[in-house]
Amino acid sequence: MEQRISLVTFGVDDLARARAFYEDGLGWTPAAAQDGVCFYQLNGIGLSLFGRSDLEEDARHPIDGTFSGVTIALNERSVEEVDAVFAQAEAAGARILKAPERVFWGGYSGYFADLDGHVWEVAYNPSWEIADDGSIAIA
Repeated sequence: MEQRISLVTFGVDDLARARAFYEDGLGWTPAAAQDGVCFYQLNGIGLSLFGRSDLEEDARHPIDGTFSGVTIALNERSVEEVDAVFAQAEAAGARILKAPERVFWGGYSGYFADLDGHVWEVAYNPSWEIADDGSIAIA
């Protein structure tokens, strides 16, 4: 598994309010937005805003005292790489929250919690380019 992060996701209570904060307040420009999610291109990684209840459902994990509603994502270059990362994480003691599967946005993803409960998403998104150095370009 490459030592990198592709995306950080914040589960938000009100997506419109959160977008106004980042866009009107901070002057950020979205790289992509769809129903219920917005992506911002950062320096080689992305930040996404996703409805809190939608994130709970997608990760199959309630936002509670052990899950803050922030996920860290590792995007891989293929479905097979996603499966390999999951096998490696599970062998190291990760708790699988959602086994990798085909998802509504056209990719393949799953979630696991590390030994301290931090939630990771591992995904293959056929629309996003991953450079040789591991940085992503949100399309």
